[in-house]
Amino acid sequence: MKQHELQQLIDKLEACRSLSKGEYTALITGFDAELSEYLFDKARRIRHSRYGHDVYVRGLIEFTNYCKNDCLYCGIRRSNKRAERYRLTENEIMECCKEGYALGFRTFVLQGGEDPFYTDEKIISVIQRIKAQYPDCAVTLSIGEREHESYQAFFDAGADRYLLRHETASKSHYERLHPKELSFEHRINCLYDLKSIGFQVGCGFMVGSPFQTPENLAEDMLFLSRLRPDMVGIGPFIAHHDTPFSDKPNGALELTLFMLGLIRLTLPYVLLPSTTALGTIHPRGRELGILAGANVVMPNLSPVSVRKKYMLYDNKICTGDESAECRNCLEMRMRSIGYQVVTARGDVKRDTV
Repeated sequence: MKQHELQQLIDKLEACRSLSKGEYTALITGFDAELSEYLFDKARRIRHSRYGHDVYVRGLIEFTNYCKNDCLYCGIRRSNKRAERYRLTENEIMECCKEGYALGFRTFVLQGGEDPFYTDEKIISVIQRIKAQYPDCAVTLSIGEREHESYQAFFDAGADRYLLRHETASKSHYERLHPKELSFEHRINCLYDLKSIGFQVGCGFMVGSPFQTPENLAEDMLFLSRLRPDMVGIGPFIAHHDTPFSDKPNGALELTLFMLGLIRLTLPYVLLPSTTALGTIHPRGRELGILAGANVVMPNLSPVSVRKKYMLYDNKICTGDESAECRNCLEMRMRSIGYQVVTARGDVKRDTV
């Protein structure tokens, strides 16, 4: 397609908030720097109309790197015998929250591998303690696939949000990234369960993962249109040296940014993080993500002593910084591009019509 035809597709997406698989594929296949800037200008205007120049911060607490799964791309996969495993105690998690609250965080994200040690009862206890001590804060869980009853119990205990990346909306692609015991259908059903229960739901996918095609990314966009999540977390695939994909090329910064812009036009209301992975593949990756339409950053509140152990991919940034350093660094980075980090829960601002 010619440049003006691709720009017309972006205009159509802005007006209609959806495209066909073929139209998304054409944009993803044909984008360049000029088209990206055309898209980002529209994405920023939409983002500013909903969220102004505010950037929401989430305090990330990576509380366990044990995982029962063996996903082929992940550094904490079960088969990685060189991973140095750890679990935070409930009191250690509460210390992270105490430090984060003093720094202005009003959302805590409890993220971990799928660790059977953390039973529903243990997770419920942590949720209830956080909500009792910090009633003005949101609790987000990112602990993988569970059954409907577990999700309901977490919601009843006070959890507000749940993040579960679908990784890819193509069943055949999913099966090339995951072991046989993991089911694409179950992953998708979990997201719909979470939504039906009443969570603010986040999904997401890798950009540039092994075997991915432009058609796969188009399918991701169509899935987002159907699910209409509250948050979408995307980032470039980055290889980990102790996985079967250690020799695969990393995802590209430019395509990841372009996908952020497409998501903002498709879901104008969405909470869209500029991820750590973006900052890992480019020194100003997180700033560029904000300028492409993102409005969330997720600095780390985990103890410095364990950060290097939660290594999903190689060369992850900010593993040696204290929480206050991370918070201050991000504040300066956002200010340098005309945005401001705000102390707020940062709930989604959905369409009113």
